[in-house]
Amino acid sequence: MGRAGSSGTAPSCMDLSSLESRYLDSCCRHEVPPNSEVLSCFSKAKTQKCCRRKCSIVVSLNQLKDDDISPLIDAFLAVDSSDIDAVDILHESPCNLNEEHIMSLLHAINLKLRIVDLQDMSLEQDLLWDICQHGLSCEILNLRSTHIQKLNLVGNFTRLHTLNLDFCTSITSLHSDCFSCMPNLMRLSMCETRVVDLWTTTAALLKLPSLVELRFQNCLCCKDTGPCPASFGKKGNTACEKLGLAQLNMGSLIEPLPFNAEDTLIQVSHADGLHSNLLSPPSALMINEVHTGSNEVSVASETDISSCLQNIGLLELSSNVLPNLNEKVKLQNEIEDIHEYIASGCTWDLKNSTTALKNYSSHHPSPICFEKHYREYIIVSLPHLKVLDNLPIGQMDKKMARIIFSKYYEYLPYNQQHKESVASILQKREIGTCGACYQNFCKPKEKYLYQKSQYVFQRALTAAKFGSAAWPHLHPLYNLSNLNKEGSEQLRPRQFEYHPSDPSLMVFGTLDGEVVVMNHENGKIVGFIPSTGTMNSVLGLCWLKMYPSKLIAGSDNGSLKLFDIKYMLPKVADVNCSSGVVSFDDFEPLTSVHVNSTDDQFLASGYSKDVALYDINSRRRIQLFTNMHREPINVAKFSHHSPFIFATSSFDRDVKLWDLRQKPEQPCYTASSSRGNVMVCFSPDDQYLLVSAVDNEVKQLLTVDGRLHMNFEITSTGSAHNYTRSYYLNGRDHIISGSCDENVVRVCCAQTGRRVKDIYLEDSDSGNSLFVQSLRGDPFRLFHMSVLAASKRPSSKCEIIKVNLLSSSHSAKGYSYGQNIRTSFGLGG
Repeated sequence: MGRAGSSGTAPSCMDLSSLESRYLDSCCRHEVPPNSEVLSCFSKAKTQKCCRRKCSIVVSLNQLKDDDISPLIDAFLAVDSSDIDAVDILHESPCNLNEEHIMSLLHAINLKLRIVDLQDMSLEQDLLWDICQHGLSCEILNLRSTHIQKLNLVGNFTRLHTLNLDFCTSITSLHSDCFSCMPNLMRLSMCETRVVDLWTTTAALLKLPSLVELRFQNCLCCKDTGPCPASFGKKGNTACEKLGLAQLNMGSLIEPLPFNAEDTLIQVSHADGLHSNLLSPPSALMINEVHTGSNEVSVASETDISSCLQNIGLLELSSNVLPNLNEKVKLQNEIEDIHEYIASGCTWDLKNSTTALKNYSSHHPSPICFEKHYREYIIVSLPHLKVLDNLPIGQMDKKMARIIFSKYYEYLPYNQQHKESVASILQKREIGTCGACYQNFCKPKEKYLYQKSQYVFQRALTAAKFGSAAWPHLHPLYNLSNLNKEGSEQLRPRQFEYHPSDPSLMVFGTLDGEVVVMNHENGKIVGFIPSTGTMNSVLGLCWLKMYPSKLIAGSDNGSLKLFDIKYMLPKVADVNCSSGVVSFDDFEPLTSVHVNSTDDQFLASGYSKDVALYDINSRRRIQLFTNMHREPINVAKFSHHSPFIFATSSFDRDVKLWDLRQKPEQPCYTASSSRGNVMVCFSPDDQYLLVSAVDNEVKQLLTVDGRLHMNFEITSTGSAHNYTRSYYLNGRDHIISGSCDENVVRVCCAQTGRRVKDIYLEDSDSGNSLFVQSLRGDPFRLFHMSVLAASKRPSSKCEIIKVNLLSSSHSAKGYSYGQNIRTSFGLGG
């Protein structure tokens, strides 16, 4: 049947009778009896056509057999030139079809493919890989509750506008290219996945230019990604009625039709109104309509907003409260829209405008929803987003989000235009206006000693590069997993330290008492000391600065020894060399050792209230300071520039500063935390003390008097055993912090307290989480660090992971590790 065009004759269109004949002929060729239900569906399609309704065929995979696929494929190969308007493929358990047949069927339909619903289907990884790599021509794709392990949708998905990945619990992160071929994707749902990283997630989502609706958790009354009508109040309900908004159930994706399983194989959808709404963005239209009314109202200035935020407290406005799944669900019609509240002419009160967030009941949240200020971060990072977690994003939401974002997060320009000059980037960074979206709210950057250093420009340039690497490069220390002792036992690192003057060297001690000096750039062993039986787990390591071939090692049984790497064996062996080894009186039980700036004395502390002072030259303990704290002392650290000043941190919640010249009977001062202190260290210039207490309580004190300079406000987990350790990075520009119950390292700006980036650790082999045991910033390379991480039972794997924040994981092969080497700003820590 031909159709006349406006300027000639259009290609002929196969009518339904011809398509049916094609199916029957194919059945004869394949010697397969025609399926009566397929013929019935063709008959229904003819009826729809006569009624001038759109013809959409719905194929239920569970009703098909493998023998039915080939004739159906032959028919669908001509569907693009037929009167059929759309074909939907649905899965309903159980389905026993060969997965190769399913893919052949999907590819045969081509441009008429509208919905592919594979939810709850036990798909093999080969089929999922085929979908991800080659793409589909559908408009709606439902992979809900499938076991897709790595989201890497690099195939052709140019027609896709709706994607459902709810309950795909194997998805832990979003990779750089996972959404690279979806220019028209408008709606994305990822409830109850394992996605947690704000930085990599938003960097991946920025590659979706059409994305307007996103959710990582859902409102209890909503089944699609659109705005909950209750969040608009009366105005929203009116808008919904005007638009005739049909809720898309992303679990089923299509209105179920009553049918007899014995009589019906393929359904022809009569819900034309439903699909017309699916293919157009009604949610976006509704948002625009509602916002149009609010734009006519005079909106308060950003200065007024900032003032109100200060009066009521930012924490009340933020969505940092964890989603509450246990309390009784409150009705969504109690939520009032901010714009409607302003339009009512009432006094503008931001505290009341947060009712929507406070009454919001989270359902099936992904871990990312528990991140502090999650909603504000997403709103600022994805400026084109109109709906997040079924809550509409209005102009007031964006303004408040920008204020909160500028207070708690450093701006990272992942999406910089190439035409933007480096000088412009650096100028914005130095004056605190990296993001135009919040430049009015940035505090001026505090000036400090390093600004006059020769490294200022290099550090600023490197920081700009750091902002462009969304996925930092992580890799285990070279050959560490391949270093075996006799009996094929692997070395298990427990503590490590960078060398103070040689950028290539690192020492680590093991759980079994070995001490290993390694060239961490090429993986070669420089020196090895086997366990002698007296050394248990090595917990304390410290290099001498003036004698860089020597180091102090202490084990948990109190053994203290000085080693010289000149006399160490350059390989893993059980031969023990006594040359160059000096033993000191035991200090039991020991947790840390630290040498002063003149290399003549060192401190030892441990699970006691005492600290011992040793003289390196005389090889003896010269003093024992007793009862310095009320509880065990975890760490005692000398300052970098004074051989007399040291600090102690204890589980009694106190940090104390001491001066050896005053015969430490009374501390210079005492500063307290709300939980037991795990770690303390001096900044490289000794201006600050970085204090880490249990469960992410991290703060920076002024060394001179112990006053609080910066509280980093890292979210706690509620665990009393989440031991946190923090160190400086890039001189004292940044701090890095990690805890033993978490698989994340947090990078914060030491001058503003803002979060810069989170780095999540996973085992490259198993994909299991690795938990932070210790960490150090590289003293020679900007934005480089190493992390001692361990997996939990049964494997209990321990490894040192090197982190390069300047190089993305996908471009790391072309990166030279020797870049950005410089003289250390400070030693120790």
